[in-house]
Amino acid sequence: MNSSLPMAVPAGALRPPVERFRGQSRSRLFRADLLGVLAWSSVAFAVALWLADGGAAGFSTLAGSFTALGIVAGLAGMDLVLLMLLLAARLPVIDSAVGHDRALEFHRQLGKPSLYLLLAHGILIAIGYGMAEGLDPFSELVALWVLVPDMWLAIVSSGLFIAVVATSLVAVRRRFPYEFWYAVHLLTYAAVLTAIPHQFSAGGLFAEGTWQRWYWLAACIGTGAALAHYRFLEPLVATVRHRLTVNRVVMEGPGVVSIELAGRHLDELAGNGGRFFIWRFLSPGAWWHPHPFSLSAEPVLFDSSGRGTLRITVRNLGRGSAQLARLKPGTRVAIEGPYGLFSTAARSRNRVVMIGAGIGITPIRALLESTPFDPGNATVILRGHNEAELYLADEILDLCRRRGATLFHVTGARTTGGQSWLPASAVRLGHRLASYAPEIADADVYICGPSAWARSVISEARAAGVREEQLHNERFDW
Repeated sequence: MNSSLPMAVPAGALRPPVERFRGQSRSRLFRADLLGVLAWSSVAFAVALWLADGGAAGFSTLAGSFTALGIVAGLAGMDLVLLMLLLAARLPVIDSAVGHDRALEFHRQLGKPSLYLLLAHGILIAIGYGMAEGLDPFSELVALWVLVPDMWLAIVSSGLFIAVVATSLVAVRRRFPYEFWYAVHLLTYAAVLTAIPHQFSAGGLFAEGTWQRWYWLAACIGTGAALAHYRFLEPLVATVRHRLTVNRVVMEGPGVVSIELAGRHLDELAGNGGRFFIWRFLSPGAWWHPHPFSLSAEPVLFDSSGRGTLRITVRNLGRGSAQLARLKPGTRVAIEGPYGLFSTAARSRNRVVMIGAGIGITPIRALLESTPFDPGNATVILRGHNEAELYLADEILDLCRRRGATLFHVTGARTTGGQSWLPASAVRLGHRLASYAPEIADADVYICGPSAWARSVISEARAAGVREEQLHNERFDW
């Protein structure tokens, strides 16, 4: 293990810690809890509206009970689908409360329940209608297909939902490139569009003049408007407004390059720390690859109009990122973002510990540049197999010296089986996370690196007394 000595801090530079972030943290956690309550309340409200409109009368017979349960399953399932779309819409209110990666995690968790509810809706409706008409469920489905004009759309919608959920399974997802998975997920929009006609025409469930009709019209239109605005309109406006182009490409190490971009109004992108953007480099063969990369440095402004340059640092991790080393100056760039909570917005303590491994060091560098802390109240730990993997190490060293942060370089191979985030040599010496940051239990801890490594760091941070609201992890998986 190689480690630098902590930087000396002049005695006069140390000041009593000022708790600047507790109010900010409480507000963010409150908003996250409120969003959770509103989400689940929307499901209960949808069912309650149906009951208030006379839906409970359906439970008077056995056949009616199956039909009523089918309707409840359909209402709950459709509400969950709309929630899934909102979680993936990159709404600022959601992103600022729970973060982009956690929102997508919730999005994935709702996939199976929503599918099961929609399938249960079809099966229970077929059983209930069939019992009332003396038909078996399969014959009833055939009859509905023939007699109900838009029933085929409902069946197509179910098939599309099955395809989307199936490709979301981790075992399936990792077999395909991101672009394939993303294209399949566009089917979600088609699935919702094909479900809506059936939803409003089946049996007068949402008859004109009822509260149910107004609720579902507002829910569908509101969700569609949010998707159109935040997934399509805002990125288009940002791309046109900032007019980013590739300025130069600089080799930082084997398979690692920094891409400097020039643009305008870049002052609007400053202060984002390790938050990430989605970049599309508009060159042949590369324009259709979305790249989620954080800034590796805050924008450098040339004048008061916001003209200047910014930088991302990327590693060759696949066919798409390998093309970036060959980008030519002048290549235009489309941009979405910024997203995520890997920034000062997530702070809850005055002290801060930043831990990065491999290419995950680059967001740490940007965060170190922008997040506020008193001299002596920040620790930076860079992890790599060797010194060559400590990307931007010289810049980080300079920032630590100027800002009064303690810096450690931790290098070497991990233990057999990778149980610890530390190298084997450090484990043998009995080193732990608290060995580098003794006051970590009273600090915000930012962790960025490969998933398995990050989980090891998080586990050790929890064991050292770090609470959940103090842990901030930038995940690389999609």
